[in-house]
Amino acid sequence: MYIKKFFVFLTLLLLAACGAPQEDWFGGYRELETGSPAQIQYSSQETQVGRPSDNFLGAPVHRMTVLLPLSGDNAATGQTIRTSIETAVLQNAPRNLSVSFYDTESYNAINDALSENPEIIIGPVFSDDARALRNLKPDNLPVLSFTSDASSIGKGVMTMALMPTNSIETIVKEMFYDGIKSFIIVAPNTSSGKLMAGTAVSASEIYNVPVSGIFYYNENDSESIKNITKEASMNDSRVAANTKAREVLSDILTNELLTIIEKSSMTIQLENLSKSDTLGNLPYDAVLFLGTSDDTKNIASFLRYYGVDAKDVRFYGTAVWEGSDIANDFTMYGAKYATLPEISYEFTNLYEQMSGKAPNRLATFGYDAANMAIGMIYSDKSNAAYLLDPSGYIGLDGLFRLKPTGESERALQVVQLTGSGSTRIVRNAPQNFLAPIYNIEQHNIRPTGAKKLDPIEINLGDYVMIPERFQSKYKMRATNINSEYDESMFFNQENLIVLPEDTGQAIVSPDFISVPLERVNRTYIDSLEIEE
Repeated sequence: MYIKKFFVFLTLLLLAACGAPQEDWFGGYRELETGSPAQIQYSSQETQVGRPSDNFLGAPVHRMTVLLPLSGDNAATGQTIRTSIETAVLQNAPRNLSVSFYDTESYNAINDALSENPEIIIGPVFSDDARALRNLKPDNLPVLSFTSDASSIGKGVMTMALMPTNSIETIVKEMFYDGIKSFIIVAPNTSSGKLMAGTAVSASEIYNVPVSGIFYYNENDSESIKNITKEASMNDSRVAANTKAREVLSDILTNELLTIIEKSSMTIQLENLSKSDTLGNLPYDAVLFLGTSDDTKNIASFLRYYGVDAKDVRFYGTAVWEGSDIANDFTMYGAKYATLPEISYEFTNLYEQMSGKAPNRLATFGYDAANMAIGMIYSDKSNAAYLLDPSGYIGLDGLFRLKPTGESERALQVVQLTGSGSTRIVRNAPQNFLAPIYNIEQHNIRPTGAKKLDPIEINLGDYVMIPERFQSKYKMRATNINSEYDESMFFNQENLIVLPEDTGQAIVSPDFISVPLERVNRTYIDSLEIEE
C-alpha cells in the first residue's frame, strides 16, 4: 500500500517537473459503478474500520489532526464534536494512529495543524475557518469539515454537514407527490434565506410545482412577520370581497320582497359570511417555511388569523425544524418536513456514557467523520477513491456520500406533525444511490428576490346565491379586488351600485338602506381559535 502511494506521489512530482498541469486532488479518481453503500455505523466494539494489517509494534505512525473551536463562545460546539471523535478513535482506531486537536480560536491553529503533515484533517466547523484552511493546505490533503457553506468547500475540503439543498429539494419533491399546484416561499431576509429560496425555486422548476410568491421577513421580528403574512394571505382583498358580498345580501334582504325559503337561504348565507373575515380562494395551496421553528410558528399563527385555512393550504418545512418543539404547536398540525433519520439508541446511550449529555447532529457527524478518516488512512484505495465512493456509506444518520465539489448528499425522510407532540414518518429515506436522489448542487444556487402575488379576481357569484329574478339587477361580475377602480365593477346596470376599492366608502344607490353588519369577534388562546 505504501509503495503504491509512494509511486503515485513520485509520478505527480515528475509530471510537475515536466511542466504538466496539476490535477485536482481527485484527478486520479475514476468513477466507479454505483452499488450498495458500505456500512460505517458501529453498534458494538467488535466492528473495526478497514481491518488494518499494520497494527503492530514499530508500524509507521499515521497522523490525523482535528480543528475545532475548543474555547470561547463556541467551545460547547467544539467539545460536542471532540467527544464523538474521541469515542470513535477509542472504539476503532489502531494503536499507531496519532490524533491531535487544535483550537480554531487560537491565532495560528491552522498552520500548527498543517505543520504535523497529517494524512487527513477533520474540521473546522465554521465557513471562514474552512475557507482559510482551503487556501493554506496542500491540494491533495483531504479535509472533512462541518460547514454547510458551499462557497467555503472544494479543492479537497469536503463537508459532513447536511447541505440545505438536500432538505429543500426533498420537501419540494414531496409537494409534487402530494399534488400541490403552487406554493409560496416564506424565508428570513438574510443571505442564507435568499439562497434557500433560490434553491426552492430551482426545485420547483425540476418538479413542476410553480412558485406563486416569495416573501422575506426579519428574523425574530413580530411586526415584520405580521406585515408579510398579511400580504401573503391577501387579507385586504379577501376582506373587501367578504364585506361586499355581505352588503349585497343585506341589500336584498332589506329592499326586496322574498319568499320564506328565499329569505331563509339569504339569511343563512349572511350568517355564514359573518363567521369569517375573508372570502375567495388563494392563488396557492401550500406554504414552504424556510426559517426557524419559532419564526415559523409565529408566521403560521398570523396566516391562520388572516384566513389562510388549514383545509385549503398545507404547510411544509425543512430540517431546520429538527430538534425544536414545533410538534407541540397545534397550528402546525399536518405540516410536513424533511429530516435525517432518528439517532440510534445504541449511539445515544454510548455518547451519554462518554459525556453525560444526549448527542445532537454535530456529534453524529463527528463520529462518522472520524470513522471515515480512519477508514481512508488504512484503506488500500486511494484517498479520493475511498472518500468519494459513489455508492456512499451508511452512517449514524443514514445514507450519505461525498462529492468532488466538497458537498455532501444525505438521504432524508419526510415526517408529518401529528398535533400531539410527535411526528410520523410518511416517506422513508432512500437506501442507496442507484437512482440519483438529488438534482441540485448548492454551489450552483443563486439568491432570489421577493416575488409579489398576482392580483386575484373574486367572482362573488361563486360564493353567494341570490334568487334568479334578481340576478340582472344584482349581477355580480368578476371583481379584480387588487386592480384600480374599473367602471365595469357593478352589481346593477340600472342603478350603478359601485363597489369601491376602499371598503370604508359608502355604496352609492338610490335604493340602498344601510343595515348594520354583525362584527366578527374571535379570541385566540395558545394559537387555538375559540368560537364564541
